[in-house]
Amino acid sequence: MEKSTILSVDGLKTVFQTRHGYVDAINDITFTISQGETVAIVGESGSGKSVTALSIMKLLESSGQIASGQVLFNDMNLAELSDRKIRDIRGKQIAMIFQDPMSCLDPLYTIGDQIMEILKIHEDLTPAEADNRVLELLKLVGIPDGETRRNSYPHELSGGQRQRVMIAIALACRPNLLIADEPTTALDVTVQAQILGLLKQLQADFGTSIILVTHDLGVVAEMADRVIVVYSGTVVEQSGVHELFSKPEHPYTEALIRSIPRADTDRTAPLHIIRGSVPGLHEMPSGCRFHPRCDYATEICTQQEPPLFHLESDRSSRCWMKDGSLAKEFQHRLNTDNLDSRHPAPPNDAYTASKKEILLEVHNMQKHFPILKGILSRKVGAVKAVDGVSFEIFKGETLGLVGESGCGKSTTGRLILRLLDITDGEVKYGGINLAEFKGRQLKEQRKKMQIVFQDPYSSLNPRMTIGDIISEPLEIHRIASGSEKIRRAGELLEMVGLSSKDVYKFPHQFSGGQRQRIGIARALATEPELLVCDEAVSALDVSVQAQILNLLKKLQGELALSYLFISHDLNVVKYIADRICVMYLGKIVETADSETLFTNPTHPYTRALLSSVPVPDPTIKKERIILEGDVPNPAKPPSGCAFHTRCEHAKEICKSKIPEFKQMSLGHKVACHLIN
Repeated sequence: MEKSTILSVDGLKTVFQTRHGYVDAINDITFTISQGETVAIVGESGSGKSVTALSIMKLLESSGQIASGQVLFNDMNLAELSDRKIRDIRGKQIAMIFQDPMSCLDPLYTIGDQIMEILKIHEDLTPAEADNRVLELLKLVGIPDGETRRNSYPHELSGGQRQRVMIAIALACRPNLLIADEPTTALDVTVQAQILGLLKQLQADFGTSIILVTHDLGVVAEMADRVIVVYSGTVVEQSGVHELFSKPEHPYTEALIRSIPRADTDRTAPLHIIRGSVPGLHEMPSGCRFHPRCDYATEICTQQEPPLFHLESDRSSRCWMKDGSLAKEFQHRLNTDNLDSRHPAPPNDAYTASKKEILLEVHNMQKHFPILKGILSRKVGAVKAVDGVSFEIFKGETLGLVGESGCGKSTTGRLILRLLDITDGEVKYGGINLAEFKGRQLKEQRKKMQIVFQDPYSSLNPRMTIGDIISEPLEIHRIASGSEKIRRAGELLEMVGLSSKDVYKFPHQFSGGQRQRIGIARALATEPELLVCDEAVSALDVSVQAQILNLLKKLQGELALSYLFISHDLNVVKYIADRICVMYLGKIVETADSETLFTNPTHPYTRALLSSVPVPDPTIKKERIILEGDVPNPAKPPSGCAFHTRCEHAKEICKSKIPEFKQMSLGHKVACHLIN
């Protein structure tokens, strides 16, 4: 039985008013969604995904407006409805889960009050009935102890719990259509698995249709029935999810899929990259919008914008390659160009097993933050953020550090750099204890150790030019001054793939990937030996992520750099890291070389992490190990093995005795009572 169409978007065009006049944000967006179906909208940042979702909901900012097209929902054109009438539909019939729950939840109201608010607007319920509905919704989305949690404020919840509250608000009136805008982007893989499982279960229970806006193709492969690929505000491909991944029909789709690091990706080969970036709204190229970045572009691509060619099996592609009359021209183009030669493998010969020389050694490192109470700031306890961590980093090696948010990864990186003081333990660099360095000695040591932060925009001063930002370390350490430091800044920009002419520009004039390159250039200014990369690619699109990962490997090969690579994206860590440490609640529970860890994960926590990683292949159905609950409070950690409260294999000994860190094989160590 064919399912009925619940939403039909036809020729949607949204424009924004700027000082240069009106510009198109999205143009000719057309798709449908049926009852109980999941349609994914994918593309890079700036491609128009979120604007499409906001246009459907009529939640555009004041400078934006729908210029033309229809958004038909139950025979009503939402694009023509007044603000009052659309408010009656929002939340009740169509609901939206926003990307950042912390900024969307009011910090002054409890989560119970915020769920209650939507019920008061759309439902005719008594206070007792509304209160019961709130408790039902909290239970439905998997938040335990609803009686207590409804009185909690957003800051008292974890990221995963806040996202569950957003889902509870969206589902409060049991809408027919749910729009999820990057609902799992900032979440750990374990929490992401919980949220995706929850959405699938709710869809099965209530027959809700879902529009999933995301750039994570692993999530798309797992969740979607159909996929809409958008680029520069227009649809470039539509397809069923299986057909899209098995045979993409647009060069952009193909390039996105090839850019993703996977567990089976060859670590010695470069990731495929999409050169350049999505053009700005004022910089749309003539012809096909993708042609400046396309490996297959010919003359017609630069002159005429292609129509949306309709293919077999209800597929479509906006590419001249699908015009039968041009097939010979494109085939000649493919035969004469070796496309793979455009992306040569970056050299990465610095780290070899036969030449191991320890650069950094960490032994029993601890960091306890005091818990203070009262006006006299009386110490009543401590948060054990890092609790007895030991590892080493070899020269020219990349060590990956993975785990859920709150496990102590970033704190570990900051302790190594002496950005935080160590409570106990040792950090030795070149055999010398860093605690011995003071004043000028510490300043000199910091030249050898630098950090690349997660958010490249907030870590760059918006009031300084790029030249001044990069050359600031040169001046601080008296390496160069005057015109020499600007010349050196230009050389560093060239090293990371930008132009030396960019020294006079400001951060806002660059894309996210370019800003991250600037952050790397600044980190390299003092010619360090060790870089701490703290979630350095987690906020980037897959295409930009591939560029940065290739760059890091290239620089490592050329400069013999060592990396501590902190991330929650295990596929990325598998690709770039030589060895991996798995961290849980301030302790390392397993360490091994990357290949061994992925093929033979031993600790139950490691197995759960790896099982939760989305695979960008809809034909692969993984058996998930869903971890119940969140990471325990580090101020009150469990006795014995810290993981026993979430471990399905926990025994009585796990509750009382801390497991020994045992060696399984050469380089493979595990802290678990289940290991003999």
